[in-house]
Amino acid sequence: MSMSGDRDTAARLRVGVLGAGPVTQAIHLPTLARLSDDFEVGVVMDVDAATAETVARRAGAAFTTRAEDVFSDPAVDVVVICSPSQFHAGQVIAACRAGVKAILCEKPFAMTAAEASEIAEVSEETGVPIIVGAMHVFDPAWLAAQAEWGALIETSHTIRSSVVIPPNAQFEDLATDIVSRPSSPPSDDTGVEAVVRAVTGGIMGLAIHDLPLIRQFLPSFADLEVLRAELASPWGYVVSGTASGKVVHLQAVTTNTWAPEWTLEVIGDDLSLHVTFTPSYVQGGSAVATLHSTTGSRTFGPFALSGYEAEWVALARIARGQDAPLPTVDLIDDLRFAIALADQSSSRIRTNGKSVA
Repeated sequence: MSMSGDRDTAARLRVGVLGAGPVTQAIHLPTLARLSDDFEVGVVMDVDAATAETVARRAGAAFTTRAEDVFSDPAVDVVVICSPSQFHAGQVIAACRAGVKAILCEKPFAMTAAEASEIAEVSEETGVPIIVGAMHVFDPAWLAAQAEWGALIETSHTIRSSVVIPPNAQFEDLATDIVSRPSSPPSDDTGVEAVVRAVTGGIMGLAIHDLPLIRQFLPSFADLEVLRAELASPWGYVVSGTASGKVVHLQAVTTNTWAPEWTLEVIGDDLSLHVTFTPSYVQGGSAVATLHSTTGSRTFGPFALSGYEAEWVALARIARGQDAPLPTVDLIDDLRFAIALADQSSSRIRTNGKSVA
């Protein structure tokens, strides 16, 4: 039975994969295998031929080292972009031009606001819908709480995101036998610019999962002001600031212990929201969301469907025309918010000198 509910009778959507690294291997291929009523992997592309071939063989798919081969394949319905971030914008635009039915691009879907605007123009011109792989946006518990939180957007005054996770490799190795894990080049981790890179990388690579959720509670972020930005030891970030008259606090730390925690809190005078998400790479069902009020509490979840599965289900419905595409302007604003946080955090670190929490 399909997990996407009232699907039409169309054949399974054929997926073309760009980038066969750990995210593809540990997240998307297992997810697509569970959604096999809706999807089949048709072709896997990676610049490393051995990786492409090995990963494609696992999925029963063809392989290639050229992105152009994926775009020109008339049998590819959906493209998922899991390549390094600097290639995302160009590949999203190329996939739109190729006329696929839908695109799932890992975050961030662009590196600059200018790239995001160009993507929006091409998406509007071609009619190809885009989903960004921020799985928390699609989490069933989050959506259930969203439908019930009433005036929390207007009444909230404090927003906190807190993440404690082991290194990604520990999750990746539990999920699958990773083929050709990319190595991190050695770098000078003693200077201010190294701290800037680490903190902005954390914002654009980790905090970005929650930033679209946080932005829902900010009518505007034009007045965003980052007041504190520091590197957490051994790796992570602490970023605090204000926007729309609200306090926003983001913190994350990566440790070698197994005590993962991922929470998002939104606090108002009479109502608050507390969401506990499963960590990245973990596919153990949905989050658990609780609304606390002066009259009691209501809890939503956990649901069987994870955020990863839910985003693919949403993509299938959009690709088949069952649901309307997500507004591209929201994706652009989400990215602009993330870039503004990263840029202001960088400026704060440079102003204060090297700073470690």
